[in-house]
Amino acid sequence: MPTRVRPRFGSLQYWPRKRIRKFLPSVNWKPVKGEGLLGFIGYKVGMSTAMVKDNGDKSLTKGKKIAIPVTILEVPNMKVFSVRFYKNSKVMKDIIVASDKELKKKLKLPKTLQKIEEIDKVEGYDDIRVVCYSLPKQTGVKKTPDIIELGISADNKIEFVKSLLGKEISIDEVLKTDLVDVRGLTKGKGYSGPVKRFGITLKSHKSEKGRRTPGSIGPWHPAHVTFRVPMAGQLGTFTRTHYNLKVIDSGKISEKNINKDSGFKNYGIVKSNYIILAGSVQGPAKRQILVTSPMRATKKQINKKYEFLELK
Repeated sequence: MPTRVRPRFGSLQYWPRKRIRKFLPSVNWKPVKGEGLLGFIGYKVGMSTAMVKDNGDKSLTKGKKIAIPVTILEVPNMKVFSVRFYKNSKVMKDIIVASDKELKKKLKLPKTLQKIEEIDKVEGYDDIRVVCYSLPKQTGVKKTPDIIELGISADNKIEFVKSLLGKEISIDEVLKTDLVDVRGLTKGKGYSGPVKRFGITLKSHKSEKGRRTPGSIGPWHPAHVTFRVPMAGQLGTFTRTHYNLKVIDSGKISEKNINKDSGFKNYGIVKSNYIILAGSVQGPAKRQILVTSPMRATKKQINKKYEFLELK
């Protein structure tokens, strides 16, 4: 018989496979394309089925009503916490401009804030970013805000940052395209064996010392187990990115109520702004999700055009 050949178990693109230290991941903002603020914090409500009208020019279902799986995110307003000036990819100066009482649960705040006029006095920088925090008290999720550094794309970044200070930023001001990338953590599954973690094949029922273990963990010499061997360990709570998710609908719950009578499972009811994305988003309900402008938009996703009708 010919030798059986199959791909190795587990991608080395994701290594080490361990729990992430923070819920919202850091982002390399240089390749992200967009205008204004390049990201926004949201909370996963859950999945549903949406009835939409397909308006794609070359779609086989053009002009017809179709049902597609969608994910609902609640996106309460955000505010700017500080303005960061970078030089040679290092933080040169950080000017704190907010001191809300909700932030005291998470950060040590200075007794006196720096004046906004000091932003104009900073010189010698090559990039500006803002540290924003969400206002989850507008939702039913929690009260403690989430904090993330966001990139900016504007001709005059100083004037753009000034326009954001001291006011609440809504998703309408940030969402400029129909495509978004979503970054967040997957569901945590705890300590898992190599069959579930890497998908290795079960051994014969006659094999000794377990069916769900690898057949060999390596040679005698070198006398150690390499990281390439599929072994038991942590599964889930990993940072993952979904690229080019189509925005089906967005709006305020006060203008258009999308809530079910009984609320959404494990979440409740949506109380503030929301966006509906085609497809799935990683993580359980109430998980923090970072919505960003697309990094590498594709024509296939751009050409999809859906007219939202209703949630089933």
